[in-house]
Order: sequence, then structure tokens, then C-alpha cells
Amino acid sequence: MALISERVALARAGANDKVICRMPSGWAVMGDVQFLQGYSLLLPDPVVPSLNDLGIEARAAYLHDMARLGDALLQATGALRINYEILGNSEPELHCHLFPRYASEPDEKRRMPAWFYDWKAAPPFDESLHGELRQKLAALLRAP
Repeated sequence: MALISERVALARAGANDKVICRMPSGWAVMGDVQFLQGYSLLLPDPVVPSLNDLGIEARAAYLHDMARLGDALLQATGALRINYEILGNSEPELHCHLFPRYASEPDEKRRMPAWFYDWKAAPPFDESLHGELRQKLAALLRAP
């Protein structure tokens, strides 16, 4: 099973500890690592290969949920902006990375894509450290 399909299956089973909440188009989840506090992903449910494989209504719902997650991240973290990335080159199933970007980042990092961070040295998601933010995001996303 491919990684995104595996993560969605775990979320459906209540076994993905990084789930923020279920959204109309899929699952908002915290990133495996938190080199940028609040790094999150939106995983579609059902899983499809790419954005272009969604019908017009499902595509609109996914993009709307992506923006809602970004709004919640801005509110919860105080980030300057959110970078949104849908790639699919190494994991050929639709998923969107949401990277909060902060004024506190070194200039040389803040001006570059988040992929230039050292992901191997990044702190892993840890409920005791990141759970409060995960819960805050869930509350913001559940609010009307």
C-alpha cells in the first residue's frame, strides 16, 4: 500500500496519531516532522492520484479545505504566511503540504522552499510537544 493510502486507512481506523480532524474532502494531519511548527498535510479521502483526477465538485471541496486548513494555521501559529505545495513526484497520490512560514526563520531559509530544511534533523511530531497545537487546529476547523 502506498504511503498516502496507508495514512488515510490509519485515519479511518482511528489509528493515525497525527490526525487533526476529518474534513469534507479528507483528513487534516500534522506532518511527521515539525521543523516548521504546524507543518501539516491534507490527505484526500478517497485517495486519488492527482488533483486532476477529482471531479469538479470534489476538486473544489479539496481546495476549499486546503485554504481552511491554511487559515487555521495562520490563526493558531501567528505565521506570516502559508506555503501550499501539491507535488506527487515521490508519493504519486494526491496530498498537499502546508508549511507555516515565520518571521523568526533565518532569511536564507525563509526565502527558500521548506524542502531546503534538514528534514532528517527535524524534530519528529510528538503529542506531548505538538498536541496542544493539533487540538487548537481541530477546534478552529470545527468552528462554524
